[in-house]
Parts: sequence; structure tokens; C-alpha cells
Amino acid sequence: MEPVKPPKTLIQATGKAIGDFDMIRDGDRVLLGLSGGKDSLSLLHVLLHMQQKAPIRFELAACTVDPQSPDFDPSPLKAYLAELGVPYFFESQPIVEQAEKSMVGDSFCAFCSRMRRGILYRAAREHGYNVLAMGQHLDDLAETFLMSAFFGGKLRTMAAHYTIDAGDLRVIRPFAYVRERQTLAFARSAELPVIFENCPACFSKPMQRYQMKQLLAGVEKDHSKVFSSLRTAMKPLMGGKGEPQRGAED
Repeated sequence: MEPVKPPKTLIQATGKAIGDFDMIRDGDRVLLGLSGGKDSLSLLHVLLHMQQKAPIRFELAACTVDPQSPDFDPSPLKAYLAELGVPYFFESQPIVEQAEKSMVGDSFCAFCSRMRRGILYRAAREHGYNVLAMGQHLDDLAETFLMSAFFGGKLRTMAAHYTIDAGDLRVIRPFAYVRERQTLAFARSAELPVIFENCPACFSKPMQRYQMKQLLAGVEKDHSKVFSSLRTAMKPLMGGKGEPQRGAED
């Protein structure tokens, strides 16, 4: 099966972020954290396209972490990645059960996120990949920025490119300039096999991130360029070109 060619606007936004933050370098071995959602599946196809068209050479593989939630089954991705011919690693670990037993003073989402990230780091090391690609987009970065300012009193957002504390892996977010509506439109038009997750711990009550999403949607109705302005404001906070960044893994 051939990868689906993404729209030009999606490729351009991704390419600009990769260039601005020097995310992918010649000879890199990139491991994509593939949840099976619209964002990570869209990024898979964008990176496959760039792998064919970019002037540099890099390898690409994907890894899915199955937290063994009763409402989330990413196993259909195995056949899909095999059809695409992409090296694929599937890590299943009872994160939900571990959270119930050992989580203290933390939200389930934060605990799950750290556990998944640790598993992805281990998989990258075991299989010889030096770059971990994540699917967060501009909307995610803007929501994180507002949450940090409103509730934490700090001007912070997700880093677009950084080296982890251990110093042996770089983490990149190629969709740092991409809007969520772009990945949604592409996933729908390309009929990507999106795996829907419905975690009761995440959706049992309104969360801060959802509140920020609603706030931004309301502002954008009256000010269409708000995300462009936020991107400019956040760029100095997104990190440099892969250097270690304190707190980037939080």
C-alpha cells in the first residue's frame, strides 16, 4: 500500500517547523510515537512523504504504546503499518492498572503520559533510533501555554525540539506550526484508520485543557489570526535546535 500524499499546506507548515528548529538531520533514525489518533497518523504520512522528497536521508519507524485500557485497542495498527512497509514496534503495558495501584498526588493523564514517554524512550534506545517524533500540534502548544500562564504563573509551552535529560535522544514535534483542523481534515479525506480512545479518567469531567480549547475557539471567532499571533509569541519558548532544555520533559 502506498502512503497518502498530504495536502500542500500541511507539508509546508511541517517543513517550516522542521527547518526552523533543525529537527531532522541527515542520517537520523526517527521513531514516531504512534497513538493511532488523527494527529500521529497524519504525521506518519507527512514524514513518509518527506522521506521520499527531502534532500536529506533519514530512516522512519513507528511505535505504539498500548496502556491496556478497556476502551482503547490500537492493535489494528499492526496490519496497517505492515501494509505501508514501515518498521513497527508495539509495546503493551498495564499502565492503567499501575496508575490505580501506585499513583500518588498526580492526575491519571500526567501519570500515563510519563509512563508512555518512558516506554517510547526505551523502545528508541533498544532499536537504535536517536530521534523521537511526537504528534502534538500548534493548538496543543497554545493550550499548554495558556494553562501554564493561567494556572502555573509561568510562560512555558511544549518544546518543539530538545535533547532529553539523559542526553542520548532528541524529541521533535514537527506539527508545532500545524493547526488541529488541518490534521482532522486530512485524516477524514484520506480515510486514515483512526483509533478512537475514550478513557473515562480523561473525559469524566471537564479538564483544564478542554477549557483552554473552548476559550481559544471563542477568541478565534472574533480574531482569526489569534493562533498566528500565539505562534509568534511562543516561538522563543519552543526551544532552540535540539539543545537540552530544562523542564522540557514535564
